[in-house]
Amino acid sequence: MAAQERTSSDFTVEIKQTLGGESITRCYQCGTCASSCPVAKMTDRYNPREVIRLALLGQRENVLGSDTIWLCASCYQCQERCPQEVEIADVIYALRNIAIREGKVPKIYAEFAATLTRDGRLVSMSKFLEKKRIEYGLPPLKPTGVEAIRKILSATGFDKLPISGMKGEST
Repeated sequence: MAAQERTSSDFTVEIKQTLGGESITRCYQCGTCASSCPVAKMTDRYNPREVIRLALLGQRENVLGSDTIWLCASCYQCQERCPQEVEIADVIYALRNIAIREGKVPKIYAEFAATLTRDGRLVSMSKFLEKKRIEYGLPPLKPTGVEAIRKILSATGFDKLPISGMKGEST
């Protein structure tokens, strides 16, 4: 079935079949999650209730194609308070995993993944920071053992994900 032919129930089934998404259909949109969410209190760009609603309505591209699902702080306050025991934070993880499989990841996370694969760290160590370490009396950073990290990423399938820049190329 072509992507444009998918129905809302197809997306719901896909979410339910993804680890963490099993409880999504228990949601009856009471809003407890949104009122419990510290991120939703800080920005109107994130509302867990809205994410769940859009997912249940089959708004696949709206859910997976925006950065909204990446704003969740994983504090689990929504999940602890949900009267229907919807595992909301876990549903968000399921949505993120679906997005990752489709290569729909915000650029910053793709850059983190590429840097981890290449350097063994999430952030490259600049010459400026190396000099600051010396100024502060800190020892130089030791090599990270990139091969061990690459082996783990390969064993878990992480290196096969369709996120640009994650092919393990060396600098």
